[in-house]
Amino acid sequence: MDTPATLPPATRKKPARRTILIGSLIALLAVAAVGGVAWYLTHRDPAAQGAGGRSGGRPSTTVGVATATAADMPVILDALGTVMPAASVTVRPQVGGVLQQILFREGETVRAGQVLATIDPRQFELVLMQASGQRQRDEAQLASAKVTLERFKTLLAQDSIARQEVDTQQALVKQLEGTVLSDRATEGTARLNLGYSKITAPIAGRVGLRAVDAGNVVNPGDAAGIVVITQLTPIDVQFAVPQDRVTDVLERSAGKAELAVTVFDRTRVTLLATGRFSTLDNLIDVQTGTVKAKARFSNDKMTLFPNQFVNVRLQLRTITGAVTIPVTALRHGSKGDFVYVLNSDRTAGMRLVTRGQADVDKVEITSGLKLGERVVTEGGDRLSDGAAVSLPGDKPGGKGKRNGAAVAVGADGKPVPAGERRRRPQPAAAP
Repeated sequence: MDTPATLPPATRKKPARRTILIGSLIALLAVAAVGGVAWYLTHRDPAAQGAGGRSGGRPSTTVGVATATAADMPVILDALGTVMPAASVTVRPQVGGVLQQILFREGETVRAGQVLATIDPRQFELVLMQASGQRQRDEAQLASAKVTLERFKTLLAQDSIARQEVDTQQALVKQLEGTVLSDRATEGTARLNLGYSKITAPIAGRVGLRAVDAGNVVNPGDAAGIVVITQLTPIDVQFAVPQDRVTDVLERSAGKAELAVTVFDRTRVTLLATGRFSTLDNLIDVQTGTVKAKARFSNDKMTLFPNQFVNVRLQLRTITGAVTIPVTALRHGSKGDFVYVLNSDRTAGMRLVTRGQADVDKVEITSGLKLGERVVTEGGDRLSDGAAVSLPGDKPGGKGKRNGAAVAVGADGKPVPAGERRRRPQPAAAP
């Protein structure tokens, strides 16, 4: 057999021609594929692009709109507040001794003057008896001295006694009168201490947990005392007013009308109570730039509890007939606040506005917008001034929908079946 080295030259060139033919065929197939893709992109069905077609040669953005309406806009001051009892007292003994009885239940409501506990009264009873005996003895001496003074005055009138003795007796009477007066004070103190052996409630309110049990020796200097009483009805809420709003609050509170205050829980969902504004503090806190304020609530349903954190809403006044739009329609730019207004030709126009009061859902527009104009509330982040827009439910020209899917429309206005769209190209949509 001949080896490749002994083959003639014509035989060795045949593999090179075969390679050239295969390469040319592959190049033709690639060109044909690129042409097919280009034809598909230029002649594909416009309905396959969905609702985001073109209007007037520009992309159309689907947006949500709302109408500027007239509404009464309340001027609200929102703040974080803390529930404070109208009065809070730590009940401490005013005399020292052994705590004999506890006469209250923890957590119950007590009235002012109710006996809460007693201290062993025997030592105070004995002191009172001693003071009373001392007073009676000195009163007897005073009575005797007064009788002697009257006798001396009679003898002096008869010139039977020296005036010096009368003056001395008169001084003794005055001395004994002072002694009796001091004795009466001592007796009163002893009687007062005996009364302090009964520990009473200074205010009406709810008692907390007792700090000491019966049998312990208590003293007036005990920091914890016996128990703490807090007054829950009525109750106060303390909150902070920004210094820029102090003038508004003062002007409104100076009138005869009462400012309504409502408090909500931490989620701002549940209304806890409704009350009235009480007063402002007399100093601005330099660290926070706010002034402390207080509102009072009847708290009949016991929905407020001391040291509870609440959200406070103070209504200063109400703006009647304000032009309002949803909060989502208002946007902020380098030139200030603006909105996108829906024009009659289905384009969005950017318009600068001036905002006023606002709440959770609505914002007041004081200038730049009229009643009845429609503004964009959703999709505004994809818009620019003069951009074409479409509304939810609009049917773009040249297209329809079948079962929620986009379908092509023929020249006769009837939908073209999917099979036909594959067999024949559809005319391009009108610009």
